[in-house]
Amino acid sequence: MEILQKGLALAFLFIIPATFGVTNTITTSQMIRDGETMVSSDGVFELGFFRTGKLTNQYVGLWYRNIKVRRVVWVVNREAPLTGAGGVLKVIEPGLLVLLNDTNGATVWSSKSSRSVQNPIAQLLDSGNLVVRDANDERPENFLWQSFDHPTDTGLPGMKIGMNYVTGIETYLMSWKSNDDPALGDFSTHVDPTGYPQVLLKNGTEIWSRNGPWNGFGFSGGPNETGEATYKIHLVMNEKEVYVFQEIIDKSVTIAVVDESGYQQRWTWVDGAQNWVKFTYLPVDSCDQYKLCGAYGKCSTNTPFCRCLDRFVPKDQEGWARSDRSNGCVRRNNLSCQGDIFLKYPGIKLPDSRNSRYIDVLALEDCKAECLKDCSCMACTKLDRSKGTGCLLWFGDLIDMKDQPENGDDIYIRMSSSEAGQHFGSHEQNSELPLFDLSTILEATDHFSINNKLGEGGFGPVYKGMLEGGQEIAVKRLSKDSMQGLDEFKNEIIFIGKLQHRNLVRLIGGCINGEEKMLIYEYMPNKSLDMILFDQTKSMLLDWKKRFSVINGIARGLLYLHQDSQLRVIHRDLKPSNVLLDSDMNPKISDFGMARSFLENETGAKTRRVVGTYGYMSPEYAIDGLFSTKSDVYSFGVLVIEIVSGMRNRGFSHDDDNLNLIGHAWTLYKEGRSLELVDPCLAEPSYISEMLRIIHVGLLCVQKRPEDRPSMFTAVFMLSNEVVLPEAKQPGFFTEREVTIAQSSTSTNTANSANEITITMIEAR
Repeated sequence: MEILQKGLALAFLFIIPATFGVTNTITTSQMIRDGETMVSSDGVFELGFFRTGKLTNQYVGLWYRNIKVRRVVWVVNREAPLTGAGGVLKVIEPGLLVLLNDTNGATVWSSKSSRSVQNPIAQLLDSGNLVVRDANDERPENFLWQSFDHPTDTGLPGMKIGMNYVTGIETYLMSWKSNDDPALGDFSTHVDPTGYPQVLLKNGTEIWSRNGPWNGFGFSGGPNETGEATYKIHLVMNEKEVYVFQEIIDKSVTIAVVDESGYQQRWTWVDGAQNWVKFTYLPVDSCDQYKLCGAYGKCSTNTPFCRCLDRFVPKDQEGWARSDRSNGCVRRNNLSCQGDIFLKYPGIKLPDSRNSRYIDVLALEDCKAECLKDCSCMACTKLDRSKGTGCLLWFGDLIDMKDQPENGDDIYIRMSSSEAGQHFGSHEQNSELPLFDLSTILEATDHFSINNKLGEGGFGPVYKGMLEGGQEIAVKRLSKDSMQGLDEFKNEIIFIGKLQHRNLVRLIGGCINGEEKMLIYEYMPNKSLDMILFDQTKSMLLDWKKRFSVINGIARGLLYLHQDSQLRVIHRDLKPSNVLLDSDMNPKISDFGMARSFLENETGAKTRRVVGTYGYMSPEYAIDGLFSTKSDVYSFGVLVIEIVSGMRNRGFSHDDDNLNLIGHAWTLYKEGRSLELVDPCLAEPSYISEMLRIIHVGLLCVQKRPEDRPSMFTAVFMLSNEVVLPEAKQPGFFTEREVTIAQSSTSTNTANSANEITITMIEAR
């Protein structure tokens, strides 16, 4: 677990014990001296004097009162420490908050105000905002001065970071000079409103790193900024101001920090660990160095870091050969201004938006048409993913792009019409999903040779193929008598075509020719998880490290589906045969024919058409047709137990009981014998504690009541951190008899595949 370094240092600050008592207001007749504190009315925040590693320097600062690892989140006098003498903090007429040297009464620091009042008071609000206001004026936010307008290195919930056009005040975060010196440092975080708002991390006056423009959920290409059950980020933009603020949606403590090393970080206090845990950070990797690859260059964490976008070539070929990418790339075919087209580039951190323009149009085609009106418009995108509205136009070269399939966005770049029809054999260049000619697929699969057949599922047969350029593919061919018909085919295109994550299988394209309907995927050389996990010989390839990696990968893929993707998806058929493994045994969730999307404010739904596979379906879904993200969590829990044990949930038998695998795992857990569940081939004593934790998490995920199960956000956290876990309650469907009852209560159509039953049930009413 990573620890907040500055928090550690500040844990050793000399903080004078409070003797002043609990108060959140100072009048002109009161003051705070050394050894006294000011506490917010809810007792969360505390303001007082502190000293850093340089014990001769004393400051007035703010921190969370009841958190043991103390982290100062605001400093009054960061540029003017009290040296050697005590101090007094008081409020004076006509409405100023001042810090005085206690020895000679000299003013060390003072707030400012454009108004004068006769009865000023200073007050520490429950938000952590220190304000000066008129005691006779109770209008909210009618302050003479507030600390939220003058943050230091830390952003608190509710604090606005941005620009107020009326007052001319820009609110931004500025790092400390060093770990024990709160003076102004080199790095700062800004919400830049030029063009369209984006977050800039600066080193002095130079841009150090950047999050892309706001896309409705967060900043394009930035780290996860939704934080399920923890916080949400909001952007407000109007004629008076533009700012970002974070909203806490539970009782967690989350702060944003820019540190002296040049990192913009978000930290969360975790009670179980009794420590600060890093949640996100920027720069994430070397690709976040601003404009590293020049114009039309795309940075990737794979070697080489810099590549030209497809249909672009290096502007300076010799420099490119010397690994000097600063001159970037140019189109291989020049624009003509008339008759140009747009090509889609998916999964990109959107380029620098300081030279962009936002227009409020609904349709993507309208956005493209608007761009084509101006010869200097180089690209466009449908910006707001949360509402499906809005259009952003870029003018001039596109810089600072990053290959980010997990949480990137689609951008449509203006190209010469001569580029049409040359992308992966597609004959519909502007479609969301490239469509291949049937002749291309026939050639790639040797006319669906039996030697290339990989297997067959409910959708139909799957064949291995190779495109002309050497790319290996897997072709899923819709069978005429398949139970999964056109609706599932369309569903697969809708979902997986728009979802991009390292733990989701990548859909390359499709092929529709008469009654022939096919989906083309990246080829997974190790096929599906069930073919290795449940094979006595092949399972030896999955040592504990690989199994743990597979569990983590599946969890992160589900987290993306539930929380971070633009569609927010419930998979509804998660099982080992729908988890594919690449050449490095990295897992990729596949088969979205049964998937269902839901709105951000939806928690679940009910259906009369129950689909899925017995042994992996949650009780509330199998019996009552109720599904939610917690249904997928249940399926994930079953997978975890299967991966750890190397055994199937259904068909499991044990001499001592009549339980299925989940019931057996819970029985061992209650008796303190969980280690007996672990696959005997995983004889690795050094990982025992980790194995026990993973089994515990799996059992938490399969609890009978959906509300008892963790979210995937929480599950991912528990998998990777040694935290105190709640006691697991009885799982759902923990005996074979329960499953039989569920089966007999419904009307089913079944198809056998790898000893599993994928079902579609019409609920009896």
